[in-house]
Amino acid sequence: MKGISLYHELSRLIDQRQAEFDRIPESRKKELEEVSAYVRRRLDVAGEAKLTFICTHNSRRSHFSQIWAKVAADAYGLGGVTTFSGGTEATAMNARVVDSLRRSGFVVDVDHAGADNPTYSVRYSDETAPLKCFSKVFDQAPNPTTDYAAVMTCSSADDACPIVRGCELRAPIRYEDPKVADDTADEAGVYDERSRQICREMLYMMSRVEAAGE
Repeated sequence: MKGISLYHELSRLIDQRQAEFDRIPESRKKELEEVSAYVRRRLDVAGEAKLTFICTHNSRRSHFSQIWAKVAADAYGLGGVTTFSGGTEATAMNARVVDSLRRSGFVVDVDHAGADNPTYSVRYSDETAPLKCFSKVFDQAPNPTTDYAAVMTCSSADDACPIVRGCELRAPIRYEDPKVADDTADEAGVYDERSRQICREMLYMMSRVEAAGE
């Protein structure tokens, strides 16, 4: 890896997830590698690759995916990769996701904390600008409307969007919704486990992009 320097706790967590690639089923690896191939091709042809992660409310899974995909890309030195997230409708980035990110080592600040849909600044390194995260419809600015891959992180969004206009690739990479554990004793553990799974798989995806460029 030849990427940027990440915050210490995040760097340690990423080392742990990279050691777990053998936990990813072969069928899942094939799904991830389809996106890897797209990213590699776009980087080679255009010098940039844009990924938009889509779930119904742009509240949980799509934010985890956007953030971990960008961290993974930067960890592997893939500076041309830009990640986005969106929904079939806008709500708010769930506070439980924010809490889980903080437990993982991210520094998360909130703008207009009392707003219905606040913007969060998510930092993972002093060497790059923070990600600005808020809930939005998948084709709402600042998300791309052309020349991007649409990664569908839940079946509801996949079914609700028979056509995702402007995308060059539509790839279903679905995750179980951690919402099932809301307001239970298992809440933090379920959110952290989903975060770890998404981190592991985004790292695998970007590792294949790096390997294909060597």
